[in-house]
Amino acid sequence: MQALLEVILPVFIVIASGYVANWRNIISDSAIDGLMSFTQMIAIPCLLFRAIWTLDLGEHFDPLLLVAFYSGSIIGFAAGLLAGRYLFGRDWEDSVAIGFCCLFANSLMLGLAITERAYGTGALEPNYAIIALHSPICYGIGITAMEIARAKSRGTALSRLPVSVLRAMFRNALVIGIAIGAVFNIGNLSLPGPVTDALDMVVRTALPAALFALGGILYRYKPQGDFRIIFFVCAVSLILHPAITWTLGKAFDLPTGAFRSAVLTASMAPGVNAYVFANLYGRARRVAASSVLIATGLSVVSIWLWLAALP
Repeated sequence: MQALLEVILPVFIVIASGYVANWRNIISDSAIDGLMSFTQMIAIPCLLFRAIWTLDLGEHFDPLLLVAFYSGSIIGFAAGLLAGRYLFGRDWEDSVAIGFCCLFANSLMLGLAITERAYGTGALEPNYAIIALHSPICYGIGITAMEIARAKSRGTALSRLPVSVLRAMFRNALVIGIAIGAVFNIGNLSLPGPVTDALDMVVRTALPAALFALGGILYRYKPQGDFRIIFFVCAVSLILHPAITWTLGKAFDLPTGAFRSAVLTASMAPGVNAYVFANLYGRARRVAASSVLIATGLSVVSIWLWLAALP
């Protein structure tokens, strides 16, 4: 109960504040969109740049940590893809979007915030190692699968697939922030003190602003139909993914800090990017929107249980 009160509830109170502010028209849809754009295009890329720039790559890029987390992600994607097609009878393009919902955990807005509140800022290095590859891996898988599905349905050639995937990935501000941070880290580059101070001011706004905006965005996503698929996505995201990560983390004997970060990050609900991806292709948008909303609500309980189980 103490974990619920001290770690989880403050995060969800910020989300709920954004939800209520939009619901009661205290803040307009356009203002929420602007705040979300600021966090997604500027503040969070700055946070990722700062984190990757100062991250000890040799110490925290543990291949076993990444295998434990991303095995769960990829199995979740496969489960969502195949269930969408063969269990729920959706076409391949819808099924890819459903699989992406199972693939893309909310590693940034929720994962960082929950881990920081549970274990402190010093525990975030393994999170950043996961996040550094999160958008490239998830968007790489999702875009590749969707472009293959579209090419098959339209009878077009796959020769342009690599160009389409790379163009989509490197238009993503999160990927750009991570890439620049890696360049600064590997090249041992630095910035003038005033620039670093300004960067840190922006970084401090990233998570609270993103959580508030997330609440406002979630208000728009009224749960509608497709509940069997939606609860399947919730089960994969909140139970299957962290269970696989837990099992592999134990098998690999991950250090306690890395194990905590991997399992907690894996236990997060689908991120808003699940809806962004579905909306980009115009496929399974209602499923994606409702899955983000319902899984985020259910994660209040599931995160509490995972936290209680962690060492």
